Amino acid sequence: MSEDRDDRGGVGNAFDPATLLGLVGALGLVAAALYLGGAPQAFLDVPSMLIVFGGTSMLTMASFTVTDMGVTVAAILRTVSYQRRDPSATALELLRIADGARRGGLLSLQAPLSRGEIADPMLQKGLTMVVDGLKVEDVEDVIRRELGAMLGRHRKSASVLRRAAEIAPAMGLIGTLIGLVQMLGRLSDPAAIGPAMAVALLTTFYGAVLAHMVLNPLASKLERNSAEEALIGQLTLVTTGSIGRQENPRRLEMLLNSLMPPAKRIRFYD
Repeated sequence: MSEDRDDRGGVGNAFDPATLLGLVGALGLVAAALYLGGAPQAFLDVPSMLIVFGGTSMLTMASFTVTDMGVTVAAILRTVSYQRRDPSATALELLRIADGARRGGLLSLQAPLSRGEIADPMLQKGLTMVVDGLKVEDVEDVIRRELGAMLGRHRKSASVLRRAAEIAPAMGLIGTLIGLVQMLGRLSDPAAIGPAMAVALLTTFYGAVLAHMVLNPLASKLERNSAEEALIGQLTLVTTGSIGRQENPRRLEMLLNSLMPPAKRIRFYD
């Protein structure tokens, strides 16, 4: 078993910078291209920003609720700072706990639980219920419900981001039409043509950038992280049930490997 994993079964110091680096890098490249092209201030237009960013936020909120929006903001923050958990290291840690429970009995889990050595809340709750003597079927049902609720929240947050990504280009198109109407209505005033054309073009630009360089990537990363959490949750569910039934950990190893992709499968017993 690796020595650098944390007590949750994840990989220690495994902060994943891909989300932050990808977003900042992509937006930075666009900003650099604008700067090198000259007159970057020409791409800053307050009316266009209000139409795209304000309109996208309001219409997304109209499609969901204020609570959904708040949950999504929190999910985005967690996505940016997400510390991935390696399923292989998690499985090894779960097998270590199961092996200890097999050797020392279920009551041997009381000490690590009371000391907070098991940091995963779902696993801690499941093992606590097992030690307290609850039926294994009831324990599994509780964990299964919690896992389903967590994945449901993840799906809702991803759907909010996907919906916002659909709205942003539409708001850009609306802004383009507004700008064109303003421009055509002021053809006799050359000084008004420039600002109207800026609104017409920049709203489309802002909408495309917001949808395809921010919202869609965040939704994809949230879905990816949710799939990883779902796998970890399934491993926790199977392990808790196996410990509660006091099954042979060797059987548990086969069950855990059956849930993981071939590249992630582990060998605890040789």
